Amino acid sequence: MMDPRLSDIVIAVMGPTGSGKSNFVNKLTGSKEEKGANKLQSCTKGIRVFNVDRSGQHYVFVDTPGFDSTYRSDRDILRTIAEWLETTYRGGVKLAGVIYTHRITDNHMPASACKNVDMFRRVCGNKAAAQIRFVTTMWDRVRDRNIAESRLSELEHIFWQPLIEEGARHEKFSNTQQSAWDIIRGLGEDKETLLLQEELVDAERRLNETTAGKALYTQFQKLLQAQRETVKQLSQDARAQKDPDLARELQAKYEKIEAQLRETMEDIESLRIPLGRRIALFFAKKPHAHKI
Repeated sequence: MMDPRLSDIVIAVMGPTGSGKSNFVNKLTGSKEEKGANKLQSCTKGIRVFNVDRSGQHYVFVDTPGFDSTYRSDRDILRTIAEWLETTYRGGVKLAGVIYTHRITDNHMPASACKNVDMFRRVCGNKAAAQIRFVTTMWDRVRDRNIAESRLSELEHIFWQPLIEEGARHEKFSNTQQSAWDIIRGLGEDKETLLLQEELVDAERRLNETTAGKALYTQFQKLLQAQRETVKQLSQDARAQKDPDLARELQAKYEKIEAQLRETMEDIESLRIPLGRRIALFFAKKPHAHKI
């Protein structure tokens, strides 16, 4: 993997699993589609970097895993993205743009997609909004154009509105190479530091002390509470059942949720900020250019 140079046009591609990130990058680079790219399993386990020369410019496209990856925890995903962003910024390279992909074929906004958008905002911050392109994919699979346009309006006026108000734009991807290049045209004219980069490098914060890290900590706390309630209910149901087969099934579900609960507790502990460090951060100078 070759590190980006100061003269490179570096563009990161983010979004939920199955939203078309890898396909978008493949169209830009001319790469062949990976096996499983059209399925709901994540095919981007880590950071993938592609170098392309076009019209006298050297482009670097960065394909990132989604926060609902099949294989890795959200904590690991954030750490992977953060490490790449930090290394790039310390090398003096700023992103020329950030692409966020979303399936226009989705009938509603699932919790996982809402989580992805929220983490995306906290990674980027508002200052870099002009470099952001919300890209809707799978228009070639739309059956009812009116319904799709209604979904798009909801995305623009509710879920993406905070960043669009700050200068982000929406673009439709028609699943062609020309469409992909049209979307990134103009990116690179202005380069701003992302909020996560500013916090990690300029403010010298640890990952769990950043806006994105603290948001993930809050998400884990909510998940832990929901898991505890599920475990409690399953335990009660298992004891109440006189059917041995159903009782065993409920017990198996109970044990599975118990294991997930322990993993969530470990994630929470890894993101917890010690009291002494919280006090130090309170009196430390905070980044002022970004707002969430």
